Amino acid sequence: MALYSLKSNLQYATLKTLSLVSISVMSPQQTVQELFRTADCVCFDVDSTVIQDEGIDELAKFCGKGDEVKRLTAEAMGGNMTFQEALKKRLDIIRPNVGQIREFIEKFPVRLTPGITELVKELHERGVIVYLVSGGFRSLIEPVAERLNIPTINIFANRLKFYFNGEYAGFDENEPTSRSGGKGLVVRRLKELHGYQRLVIVGDGATDAEASPPADGFIGFGGNVVRDEVKKKAAWYVTDFQELIDSFTIQTKS
Repeated sequence: MALYSLKSNLQYATLKTLSLVSISVMSPQQTVQELFRTADCVCFDVDSTVIQDEGIDELAKFCGKGDEVKRLTAEAMGGNMTFQEALKKRLDIIRPNVGQIREFIEKFPVRLTPGITELVKELHERGVIVYLVSGGFRSLIEPVAERLNIPTINIFANRLKFYFNGEYAGFDENEPTSRSGGKGLVVRRLKELHGYQRLVIVGDGATDAEASPPADGFIGFGGNVVRDEVKKKAAWYVTDFQELIDSFTIQTKS
């Protein structure tokens, strides 16, 4: 029995070494593609990635503060200011109360990006753990997670704070996703806590790109909006989730 166990361990170590060698001779894009095909964890951004809209922009529009907030969102996602600075400025403009948040969720149902439902289902079937890691608001993201059958404990996002009368009182600055570098901190904690070996992050913004490393790979997504700075930083950039789904088929055929 001990001899069999030793043989099995040696075979596993050999296969793992061959896998690492194969990745080392690939192009940067091929390396990320291989990481995604063999990932044990995938973290998705939400706004303009999993969903078609920027949640904070739509909330601002609903509250009559759309134009100014949209401009700040563009600056933040392009990496022209720290995320926490942009978040505070935008929320100080909107100042949403509890009633507005509830009404917004009721009147504006989630618009999932085409292909994301099928992609998340495929990942789940392959045993891949999926997280939603967002600089948006947890209250707006929970309906997204429900649609995709992602547990709410797998959401990392910002929390709004309210006074006892329901008026806006700020946001929880202790949440890592409330500041620049926060997504990277979430990724690092996930790897330390769960031991993920091949964690890939997918998103459209600068905060997603900067999370790799510690993420093992970053896939830039431009299906809803293309950000040139992000495109330059992504070894693999896609505009349709079908390309990610197809990558599993390519693996099966090889």
